[in-house]
Amino acid sequence: MPPAPARPESPPSPLPATRPSTLTSSLAREVSWQRSLALAIRDPEVLLAELGLERDLGPGVLARLEAVRSFPLLVPRSYLARMTPGDPRDPLLLQVLPRAEELDDPAGFVDDAVGDAAARVVPGLLHKYAGRALLIATGACAIHCRYCFRRHYPYGDEPKRLEDWQPALDYLASDRSVHEVLLSGGDPLLLNDDRLAWLVDRLAEIPHLRRLRIHTRLPVVLPDRVTPGLIDLLRATRLTPFVVIHANHARELVADASDAVRELVRAGISVLNQAVLLRRVNDSVDALAALCERLIDMGVLPYYLHQLDRVRGTSQFEVPVEEGRRLVAAVRARLPGYAVPEYVCEQPGEPHKTPLA
Repeated sequence: MPPAPARPESPPSPLPATRPSTLTSSLAREVSWQRSLALAIRDPEVLLAELGLERDLGPGVLARLEAVRSFPLLVPRSYLARMTPGDPRDPLLLQVLPRAEELDDPAGFVDDAVGDAAARVVPGLLHKYAGRALLIATGACAIHCRYCFRRHYPYGDEPKRLEDWQPALDYLASDRSVHEVLLSGGDPLLLNDDRLAWLVDRLAEIPHLRRLRIHTRLPVVLPDRVTPGLIDLLRATRLTPFVVIHANHARELVADASDAVRELVRAGISVLNQAVLLRRVNDSVDALAALCERLIDMGVLPYYLHQLDRVRGTSQFEVPVEEGRRLVAAVRARLPGYAVPEYVCEQPGEPHKTPLA
């Protein structure tokens, strides 16, 4: 079941007016990111028109419409503004534009390539690896990446109301071997600050939990979401917070996106990046090196470079592993070691990510 197009959540309840100017600014930015999400593009023909690109005719448009029915298009205007008008090969555009190849069904590409179903221990909670567990905080995203590894995930089966999280919280409280919780989705930062704070506070009440990792693309694709309230929330928890962003190309990390990521770094929050190796997007030494250098210049640690998960509808993005190894070796020869991400893949049933280089 593809995720429904994301809808903005209602603004959080007013907070006590102890610092009026700061709180007013925070509330304004909370409303701002929700409005930005509401204005996102949901029609591929509108996306093409905005970029001055010729629209498909005949079979091409029919295939695109079929791909959109399978997995809706969603592109924030901030992300659109970083694309090059008139360039059909723009690396940001290629990540979000539905293509006829999504309808192909090559061998080896399946709905659940990473074994999420087998790792689901209670509603909303995946437990794959020792010491850490993952909460599906929401099924909604601010952008629909066409290579998404959870594009077929049954989000409709997961918790929606706050009280629905109790079985997952009980599971975490009962397993003292779990020290770190990952918030994922969808994108957990599509929870408004009130709902996110409620969930983080409940996790912090579990004594043996020590770290909180938030996996999110919002600072990159919907930078308005990095509000003073969000930063205060992350700094206030007793859990050690890590924010793992997702950028695949250096041109994603400019303008307002650069400002948002730098705000997190300046606040003292550890920020890491995970990228996916994607055909025609970043499968060159220059593109990967530029991404890594952009990240370290911003104070972000390049963490992982993922081999594409073989999910049905994504085969057009696959880069052979041997080519990936060659690219990473060339990047390593060009950059200092701390600037080179680990090249990995996820294999269902394995106790950790599998290094490929």
